[in-house]
Amino acid sequence: MKVKDVMTPHAQTIWLTESVADAARLMWENDCGALPIVKEQKVVGMITDRDICMATAMRKCNATGISVEEVMTGQVYSVDPEDNIEQALRLMQQHQIRRLPVINSEGELKGILSMNDIVLSANASGGKAGDSIGYADVVKTYQSICQHPVPVPARSSISA
Repeated sequence: MKVKDVMTPHAQTIWLTESVADAARLMWENDCGALPIVKEQKVVGMITDRDICMATAMRKCNATGISVEEVMTGQVYSVDPEDNIEQALRLMQQHQIRRLPVINSEGELKGILSMNDIVLSANASGGKAGDSIGYADVVKTYQSICQHPVPVPARSSISA
């Protein structure tokens, strides 16, 4: 199965210079939890509803005074519409992310692939040779995404 068979086409985007209040409004109006951030027609980052919540909670200013650029995730992991869904799942597992912008070889945003899209396309049988998404693949991906980092033990300041 290809990414293009599962993705949500025509993803809503936001410009780099807009505010997190603008991003929150777009997410509300479009019933989504993340937006690709664009500059000069290229995806340069992502912003999630969690990014917005944390930014507004941690700063002493209104959401209209915080730019998307200040809180965005600048590292963009993406997939091509022609990629196999297994490639997308591996990327989500490896980087613990729930959504991937779908960008073609010309650099054009074609949609977004979310765990919601994947879950809604999954079935119990798992299909034959990559023609569907099995429940086990979905659970494995969610487990990887949800796994907390292993804490580093604190060093004792008391010497013996």
